[in-house]
Amino acid sequence: MRRSIALMLAAVGAAFTCSMSLASSHAEAPFIKEIPKVDATDFYMFRSYEPGREGFVTIVANYYPLQDPYGGPNYFSLDPDAIYSINIDNNGDAVEDIVFNFKVTNTNRDISLNIGGVQVPVPLYNVGMLGPAATDNGPLNVLETYSLQVQRNGIGVLASNSATGATIFRKPADNVGTKSIPDYPAYAASHIYSINLPGSSVPGRLFVGQRKDPFVVNLGEIFDLVNLNPVGAPNGRTDTLADKNITSFILEVPISYLLPAKGGNTIIGGWTTASLPRGRTLTNNPTFDKPAAEFGTMIQVSRLGMPLVNEVVIGLRDKNKFNASVPSGDGQFLTYVTNPTLPALLNVLFPSVTAPCLPRNDLVQVFLTGVPGLNQPANVVASEMLRLNTATAVVPPAQQNRLGVIAGDVAGFPNGRRPGDDVVDIALRVVMGKLIADPTCAPSGQLDFTDGAFVDASMFDPAFPYIRNPIPGSPN
Repeated sequence: MRRSIALMLAAVGAAFTCSMSLASSHAEAPFIKEIPKVDATDFYMFRSYEPGREGFVTIVANYYPLQDPYGGPNYFSLDPDAIYSINIDNNGDAVEDIVFNFKVTNTNRDISLNIGGVQVPVPLYNVGMLGPAATDNGPLNVLETYSLQVQRNGIGVLASNSATGATIFRKPADNVGTKSIPDYPAYAASHIYSINLPGSSVPGRLFVGQRKDPFVVNLGEIFDLVNLNPVGAPNGRTDTLADKNITSFILEVPISYLLPAKGGNTIIGGWTTASLPRGRTLTNNPTFDKPAAEFGTMIQVSRLGMPLVNEVVIGLRDKNKFNASVPSGDGQFLTYVTNPTLPALLNVLFPSVTAPCLPRNDLVQVFLTGVPGLNQPANVVASEMLRLNTATAVVPPAQQNRLGVIAGDVAGFPNGRRPGDDVVDIALRVVMGKLIADPTCAPSGQLDFTDGAFVDASMFDPAFPYIRNPIPGSPN
């Protein structure tokens, strides 16, 4: 048993070496930086650790990076022409078996004031205080709603509100500030829905809205040629994203709903994508509803499964291509796995740090299939996605180890990903060979690399939706 665990951890280390980098996917490709509303930044998938919810999986897909809380007057509405999707592969064939499709509608309520006997539309997002009830949105000038279509076996059916039967859900307003929304936690909580999932007798839960960006990273110094001490204190630097918000699609789904009907497999793979219409024509007479004409088939423009892959693993010339690709086609990116550039770049920046041996052919199976004995499904097709073994026991937040599997916590990353898993520190330590058995192939493998920006489970809520409320725009 002890030997099998050691082999499993070694395999995990190998997987990290090819799949990790130094920052999450915030504007990670040239084209997606131009359309931030559909830029996927992080993807989480874990067994729910809220007491009494262990039979569920929580999935979080974050979009629209680097939101300044004070970013008015239009704030951070989602793209109504886009389809935001969460994809699940439950049989290892690299093809989605279940897809959760979100479609957003933004309604201009055209609130007007009587100015000298003339009704004049106001220029503001809201004109008064918003209360804690989801229906208390009277002063809100832009109302965001959305639907959730669930595709299974090629058939799409809308999820519905368990309480009302409605298939349209309200998204809370962004956190304008404490005067506009005095009790934002209560206001946002009123937008958490129990939902009926097509074909399931057990309801799930749903929240879509602004959150505090959960990713923790010393972003600025990392991309300034790693302008920090990479073996310093793990909490000695600043989290660059500490003052940023994000927009989250958060689902909680029964485990049984995500697994194949015939049973036998407990491992699921997941990734998020966003798609836009193929054509866009600018107009000389743009309106709120139609700032441009969108038409044609939907084209995928964003993709994120395992964190950090497109950030620095994929070469610059192929970043846009990766965002448009599907897992079954990942063979085209194989060279980035067998000959990763990150260790060599770190060696250039820090000559005392030695890159592991090349080529890394031993990493291919682990990176593309999941870790044998941990989260590799039977008869798997090689492909990049976040994989979770739903049979792994839940670890309560107080006992979670921020370094996940490499620290012995097999319920953590890369067996899914929890909010408190420190994927940056894990990446830095393993990319230089922490778990490579032969020390001559990884002379720097036992150094405790870190970006200095600390994260663990204590920085998140212990219950759904887990990701904390967004930072208010005022006072600031």
